[in-house]
Amino acid sequence: MTSRPPIRPELREWILSTTRAGHSVEAVLQLMQETGYDPRQSRSIVASVLNMPLTALDAHTQAPKGQPGRRTRHPEAPQMTVEGRAIDVSLSIESPALRVLNNLLSAEECEALIKEASPRLQRAKTVDSSGKQQIDARRTSEGMFFTVGESPLVKRIEQRIASLLSIPVDHGEGLQILHYLPGQQYEPHYDWFDPEQPGFAAITAKGGQRIASLVMYLNTPEAGGGTAFPEVGLTVTALRGSAVYFAYDTGDHASLHAGLPVQKGEKWIATKWLREWPFQIASRR
Repeated sequence: MTSRPPIRPELREWILSTTRAGHSVEAVLQLMQETGYDPRQSRSIVASVLNMPLTALDAHTQAPKGQPGRRTRHPEAPQMTVEGRAIDVSLSIESPALRVLNNLLSAEECEALIKEASPRLQRAKTVDSSGKQQIDARRTSEGMFFTVGESPLVKRIEQRIASLLSIPVDHGEGLQILHYLPGQQYEPHYDWFDPEQPGFAAITAKGGQRIASLVMYLNTPEAGGGTAFPEVGLTVTALRGSAVYFAYDTGDHASLHAGLPVQKGEKWIATKWLREWPFQIASRR
């Protein structure tokens, strides 16, 4: 017979009061793991407190086959205060789950990101079917990646995104900065990985499938450069400090999107892709 771990009375009471308040078992496990509990230990403790066999606990928390095991919290309120910053939701649609967010970044943060990224720009690449980076004629911008938590600025923005979407920082890929000049664009594409491609297992071995994207606009082009969603007939205008967030399931064709050509001036964006599971550990700089 497997012994149960000792459980502090305050932890037991927290688990009981949290589940009685209507939070799911999965949410309780996620909160415990985010505060330092090992996943196996979390499962054993919760099963003991709720008097559930581990097999029953797994049935409660296992995602349907082919679906992400973790979802973001789509911003719903017209205005939210996150990390001390008031963020407006100016547009909301449900398929795909899409939100236009105003005032996500300050003008100073936008300028600082551009300054930090500029010396490291290279021709932007895409991921091929085997999981390797490649030059793609559909994507004509220059770009670079920050590592997670690479600088105080990057770390602050990542924490704001995590708080806004209720998903840990370590579920995000490194922040990507892209720079587009007149005529440059990114043709229609999906951000999720196709399970039918031979490289799917390699691409998703670290962090699982992508479940959502956040595109942040670091400047306002003089003309063009918006983000188009042709399946829903929507184009989001690129405005400095604003962003478009959209979530998707694998195979969600409504999430098809494109970076429209810049007609005049230039465009700078920062993109954050979110995964099902922890993608990498943020640095402690």
